[in-house]
Amino acid sequence: MNRLFYGWIVVAVAVVATLIAAGNRSVPGALIQPLHEGTGWPMQSISFATAIGLVLYGLGAPLSGYLMDRLGPKRISLVGLGLMTLSMALSALMTQIWQLSLVWGVLSGVATGVVGGVLGATVANRWFIQHRGLVTGIFGAATSAGQLIFIPALVFWASGLGWREASWIMAAVSLLALIPVFFFMKDSPAEIGQRALGAAPGSALIKVTADGGIMSKALRSPTFWLLTVTFFICGATSNGLVGVHFIPYAVSCGLTPTTASGILALMGAMNFVGTLASGYLTDRYDPRLLLCIYYGFRGLSLLFLPFATTPETLIFFAILFGLDYIATVPPTVALVADNFGRQNVGTVYGWVFAAHQLGAAAAAWAGGAARDGLGEYNLAFLLAGALGLAAALLSLVIHRSRKPVAARG
Repeated sequence: MNRLFYGWIVVAVAVVATLIAAGNRSVPGALIQPLHEGTGWPMQSISFATAIGLVLYGLGAPLSGYLMDRLGPKRISLVGLGLMTLSMALSALMTQIWQLSLVWGVLSGVATGVVGGVLGATVANRWFIQHRGLVTGIFGAATSAGQLIFIPALVFWASGLGWREASWIMAAVSLLALIPVFFFMKDSPAEIGQRALGAAPGSALIKVTADGGIMSKALRSPTFWLLTVTFFICGATSNGLVGVHFIPYAVSCGLTPTTASGILALMGAMNFVGTLASGYLTDRYDPRLLLCIYYGFRGLSLLFLPFATTPETLIFFAILFGLDYIATVPPTVALVADNFGRQNVGTVYGWVFAAHQLGAAAAAWAGGAARDGLGEYNLAFLLAGALGLAAALLSLVIHRSRKPVAARG
């Protein structure tokens, strides 16, 4: 009888950490309305704090990727979950708007970036050669599941108990997540005498380590910059605009916060399906073609959003948009691994992911500014749709190599 490949246990533990990171990252989108109503703080100021968090979420990823490539994902994940616990506990105690920028912005941004940015990509490429795309898709689906679980839960807790109590609950959940990571996470197959799944039977048990100077090589590669620009657009059109501002937009259309959060959760459910399917497809088809389809589909759905003003049309949008909300992750990670080496995914993808979050931060702030300045989100949605179509075209010119840059010298 074949022994269970331990990599699947590592995936399960890392999925738990990814779920919790997604839940923590969902806090601004879920609590922005009750926080605004309860404190009277301007929507633009709250959006600015959220934007800080998204920037540092992104910038935490390359640091986390660098450290994971050298120290292993276990210790870095424990640090990230500990910081999440602290940030949620402190957010329950906020009384001044500058504290919001510090806690929702700086601390939560770094904490979620340390875990949510590159953990899945690092685990998938350390433990799997076979099924690599599928495993990456599982982590993307875990992010969607985090939305599906925590956004309606946070809205429910905030509505029934208050936004401070909702923050305390998230602190407790983050603390509990430390337990499985501490006991079951392993850094690489060689640590327990195994090879990556799909590795040649006679291959040596090699500890996975990053190549020195990989980022200097990546920065000279046009492929890196194309991946960076398209992922910047991905973040702007997903987490930044829709993730932060969908609930306030739906409320402005006459829906209750509970109904709006339910539709956003439906979007997360569709993303769960779409990201798993994307992982499966990435193992079988050209990732560049998949990215073109995903970004094009996203752009068209965002162009439709200003005309979605009823529960029925918003549900229709949630289904369309949700199917490729972060379905872009598996093909993007695959292209990073193919071009720069799977041992360098944490480092290189960390910087690509940082661009994703810079795009998210820009769109989160711009969405709030559009709401305060124009009284509506329509212009922001239309511009985001045009960016999605541009990313679809750029995806077709991304290079794909089976001989990574690091191997080419």
